[in-house]
Amino acid sequence: MTLNFDNSYARLPADFFTPQQPDPVPEPKLVALNRDLAARLGLDCDWLESPEGVEMLAGNQMPAGAEPIAQVYAGHQFGGFVPRLGDGRAVLLGEVVAPDGAHFDLVLKGAGRTAYSRGRSDGRAWIGPVLREYVLSEAMAALGLPTTRALAAVTTGASVSRDGWGRPGAVFARVAASHIRIGTFQYFAARGDIDALETLCNYSISRHFPDAEGPLGLLRAVVAAQGELIAGWMSFGFVHGVMNTDNMAISGETIDYGPCAFLDAYHPQKVFSSIDQFGRYAFGQQAQIAIWNLAQLANCLLPLMGEKDAAIEAASAAVDSFIPIYQAAWLKRFGTKIGLADAGEDDLPLIHSLLERMATEQADFTRVFSALRSNPDAARIEFTESMAFDQWAEGWRARLQREADPEAVMARANPMRIARNHQVEAMIEAALAQDYAPFHRLNAALADPFAPDARFLKYETAPRPNERVSRTFCGT
Repeated sequence: MTLNFDNSYARLPADFFTPQQPDPVPEPKLVALNRDLAARLGLDCDWLESPEGVEMLAGNQMPAGAEPIAQVYAGHQFGGFVPRLGDGRAVLLGEVVAPDGAHFDLVLKGAGRTAYSRGRSDGRAWIGPVLREYVLSEAMAALGLPTTRALAAVTTGASVSRDGWGRPGAVFARVAASHIRIGTFQYFAARGDIDALETLCNYSISRHFPDAEGPLGLLRAVVAAQGELIAGWMSFGFVHGVMNTDNMAISGETIDYGPCAFLDAYHPQKVFSSIDQFGRYAFGQQAQIAIWNLAQLANCLLPLMGEKDAAIEAASAAVDSFIPIYQAAWLKRFGTKIGLADAGEDDLPLIHSLLERMATEQADFTRVFSALRSNPDAARIEFTESMAFDQWAEGWRARLQREADPEAVMARANPMRIARNHQVEAMIEAALAQDYAPFHRLNAALADPFAPDARFLKYETAPRPNERVSRTFCGT
């Protein structure tokens, strides 16, 4: 099969990437193919499921038109700057042009060592993180938030060593609007390569924000996209876990599902990532970290923005614009979660009061809001002291009297099901025994998370005390 490639990134100067063939694997087997996404890309699903298609998805064969590369970038990792990172275990096969003309990166993650692999990294992935990213990214898409997507998961027939254990190897086929990160700009800015920065700026505008005017316009567009994205994360209780600048895509898509998680019990300072020892990327910190990351992008673009003092003033104003964009998006989303079609600032105390009570009572984030849409009395059960909910609900019910159809508003804003940590972990444990049925059931349950469905009631339950997952781990 010939894929419709137009590899614009591979036509950039040679210092943007390194040509990189994936390392072959001994015995690839298809675990999952996202047929809906494949159709969106104009790909032949039957061919992708054939032995030849699986060989391609594993990296053993390259389709005609592919120009496999590993991209270079830098990044602040937990606040410390690393001047050269790059794709240490991912290979960009090329950009697939969909039937409507849209470009999508097709990447194989876990495809072996690259020029940017560090230390003793084998460049491989094991089945746990591959299935985790598949489930989480597709769950995010079903919630309606911008995200990279899962095209396929393939086992390799080889073992991968992690923490002294041999794990089944796997390759993840990921699709994205692009893989340009804030860290991509940082790489060239740290080198003082103004020509490369200008090339990257112009390329990013043409690919993602064609209406943006120059580097300041690009910065404003990225700020706006991130403000909307982070507000969306917050409204569904999503904790990214590792918001390094190399994990922030300028497209505004969620990228790199490593130690991420969805909240069970609500608390703004909740941290899951095992490597976030000081809570830098806690749930309630995510907007502030986004601003910090965007300031790093602004610093990179300053040399392209003319006179220094004027450039600093304009760039600072652009980064500061994140705050009203985020706040407006947050208010809109959380307003709809309690049934307000067009919440105003005077509704903020009502929203904040509920969240404060939920934090104090350790109420389940998703179950409280899903109960509000269908059976408000059931929301009381999620509070240790039901009086805490009752006191809030009196004012809430009075406010709903001004709404035309609050139930419909909440039904579109509050999912019944999320990718809960204990269910994801159970799915991974089953996969280690080559039982992929839990993985497929979990994907099915999350495909339409807003719709009540008696088949998936078990996925709406909170974890029992012995099922709670307090730490999540990066696949590397």
